[in-house]
Amino acid sequence: MTDKLFTRPGALKVAMVAGEASGDLLGAHLMDALSAAHSDIEFAGIGGPRMLARGFRSQVPQEKLAVRGYVEVLKCLPELLRIRRRLRNTLLAEKPDVFIGIDAPDFNLALEKRLKQGGLRTVHYVSPSVWAWRPERVVKIGESADQVLCLFPMEKPLYDAAGVKATFVGHPLASDIPLQPDRDAMREQLGLPRHIPVFTLMPGSRKSELEFMGGLYIEVARQLLQQFPDAQFLVPLATRQTMDQFSQLLSVHKAWDLPLRKLFGHAQMAMIAADVVLVTSGTATLEVALTKRPMVISYKLSWLTYQLVKRKLKLPYVGLPNILAKRFVVPELLQRDATVEKLTAAMATLYQDEAVRDEVIATFTELHRQLKQDSARLAAEAILKVARC
Repeated sequence: MTDKLFTRPGALKVAMVAGEASGDLLGAHLMDALSAAHSDIEFAGIGGPRMLARGFRSQVPQEKLAVRGYVEVLKCLPELLRIRRRLRNTLLAEKPDVFIGIDAPDFNLALEKRLKQGGLRTVHYVSPSVWAWRPERVVKIGESADQVLCLFPMEKPLYDAAGVKATFVGHPLASDIPLQPDRDAMREQLGLPRHIPVFTLMPGSRKSELEFMGGLYIEVARQLLQQFPDAQFLVPLATRQTMDQFSQLLSVHKAWDLPLRKLFGHAQMAMIAADVVLVTSGTATLEVALTKRPMVISYKLSWLTYQLVKRKLKLPYVGLPNILAKRFVVPELLQRDATVEKLTAAMATLYQDEAVRDEVIATFTELHRQLKQDSARLAAEAILKVARC
């Protein structure tokens, strides 16, 4: 593929990098809002399937960037550095009107800094979790980005205090997802009976996450089926690569007999249809909360990566719903606690305890109201102020 990314003279040139499935969703929303606000606009950089469907030109497949964990990143570091260097050189040569790094701070902030030094205007969309760990990053983020777009209300004051320009735009998913999702209608759409247990398993959107979580979740499904013989399981997977990887795991665990349906995408449908969701920690936990579904949050990293991460954490929880609520609304079972027995027990408890489920739903509804802004439009307005219009 040629390195040239922008091909339409006179169009507003918007470069973007979205490093994973959640960033692809944010990027797609943002592309719609920017296109609505500007009549002639061209998008390119690195993006995923939703962005590609809107005409985005991606220099490399998004999956190349979808790596999590210090040790895991080190294995892929030479290729990641080559990808970033190639994209940086292309953008410095083509000089887009604005560059937007969507999340993926380890990749994007260094790229933004070099582009800003080269005279380009830069925006970072999704503040890193400075409220949870490494708050000193606020100043460094300001050195990389002309504008930071914050999804959560507690973030902007931290940037204001450091003199870094930031805008709270809310979370676009809060506008996208109904305040009261219709579970029965979604089950009907998916061909699922209304009165059976339905568990949705979300082992992650990255190859490395599936390696740690996929087999574990399959065994949890096997145990849940023993307790709830009429249960059904939904597994939404973001890419063909993860679909194939999960299919291989089913073979390894000899689990083809499980009443389990893989879905290509359609994560929100799977969440809404579920009674309880087992989800790998990350942005997906917020999406589950916005669909008002009880969940168990889980995560595993390599031992060395976990040792490095846990020393830097400032909060007692890692799941976004718990962080936003400032308490343990739903259980988190991480590392050694992420066992088949403990995950199965937590899922079964949430399914059977109606009072706990009602409390979880009420808390998530209030969080939804706080985050519901006209996010994509607010983000587009802030970006257009930064861009050369």
